[in-house]
Amino acid sequence: MTTINWMEEVQKRKEDFIKDLQGILQIKSVLDEENATPEAPLGQGVKDALQYMLDLGEKDGFSSKNVGNLAGHLEMGQGEELVGILGHVDVVPEGDGWSVDPYSGIVKDGKIYARGSSDDKGPTIAAYYGMKIVQELGLPIQKRVRLIIGTDEESNWRCVDHYFEHEEMPTQGFVPDADFPIIFAEKGISDYDIVQQAQPGESAGGNVLLSFASGRRYNMVPDFAEVHLKVADEASEVIRNYQAYIQETGLEGKATPNNGEIILTLVGKSAHAAEPRHGKNAGIYLAKFLQTVALDDAGEKYVDTVAAFYEKSRGEVFGITYEDEDSGDLTINVGVMNYNQEDGGRVGLNMRTPVTFDIEAGKAKIEATVKEKGLQLENFSFSKPAYVKKDDPLIQILQKVYEGQMGEKAELLAIGGGTYARALDHGVAFGAMFPGREDVMHQKDEYAIVNDLLQATALYAQAIYELAK
Repeated sequence: MTTINWMEEVQKRKEDFIKDLQGILQIKSVLDEENATPEAPLGQGVKDALQYMLDLGEKDGFSSKNVGNLAGHLEMGQGEELVGILGHVDVVPEGDGWSVDPYSGIVKDGKIYARGSSDDKGPTIAAYYGMKIVQELGLPIQKRVRLIIGTDEESNWRCVDHYFEHEEMPTQGFVPDADFPIIFAEKGISDYDIVQQAQPGESAGGNVLLSFASGRRYNMVPDFAEVHLKVADEASEVIRNYQAYIQETGLEGKATPNNGEIILTLVGKSAHAAEPRHGKNAGIYLAKFLQTVALDDAGEKYVDTVAAFYEKSRGEVFGITYEDEDSGDLTINVGVMNYNQEDGGRVGLNMRTPVTFDIEAGKAKIEATVKEKGLQLENFSFSKPAYVKKDDPLIQILQKVYEGQMGEKAELLAIGGGTYARALDHGVAFGAMFPGREDVMHQKDEYAIVNDLLQATALYAQAIYELAK
């Protein structure tokens, strides 16, 4: 049999690849529940992105299915066994400070810029083109291959929950939404809230925390925070101290007097919650400053709750630091902070736990610590870790593909990020970010290197063929 030059096949389709990728990048597929309808349960933009993929697949000769407007799939081949590839077309909010239009898909200097270019529209289109190449070459396969398209990966995974209630589970598969070479272990993920009930009355300090707001998503390090203070004494002193603090931290911020109030803002650095140390949490940094201001009792309590996480992202606050050999450290990200004087406050946390961590024991410790401080633990959720043994045939096939094309060892990785691999009974994450590349997912000016996406496509095409033949 003639040896297939996978990269050559990808290059033949490069122009179409970029055009199809730009088409989906130009759709603002951010969760929009406020404007949801039965036809677009997660918002019109998300629905449009799903429909875009289904239309693309139909045009290219795949069978397609829309599953409740929450997910869908494109399928080729025949046979009892099913190879599944899970990608997603929803994106996190674009945030501020972009140097280009976040929904343009502009290509410059070999990079394609847009929200979702690296997470996960670029890799999803790469996997799609991998399928397309196998189909167009007419390669003999003995199994069905299905690209499953999710629409709620960045929030609550309602897409895959709904999908697998109604559709079959693949025999095996991979997810193009993380790193190459191969991710065989993913930490467990928990979201939960620490809640402070409203406490009427002001302290002798005289300054009152009226409101505190930072963060939009549990799975992002917040890059902006805003606080409103009612100041009893000389506002200029607070402003002077804040300006000194900003200089000391090297962050951007403002202190604006406003009719007996001061509005403090702070700009940090966004990052993925899987590694909080990669960002600068604007809410935590602002809370750290507020500990130097005499505040009302309720305000002080809230600020102390947030500031406790300053440079402590490893579970130290709850006494649950933990690591294991395969998957590393437990991490906690403070993702959402909201407080106002009338309603009290809420701190939303995202926790990533190693594959061997005892989640029930951990939760009990968190609950005890929170209760001791007169707070409540609410909305605790847990997504189980993903783990496939290193000698599994699925991993061996993907290793063979990677090593054959890349000419380097396919190291097995463990991550704190959560991919759709945990939605599969038997699956791993396989790309699309190559070793040594800058991780710009969830950040301003997110981009993907075009040649990297093309190389990923070549890997996906061969992997699909090897798994399905």
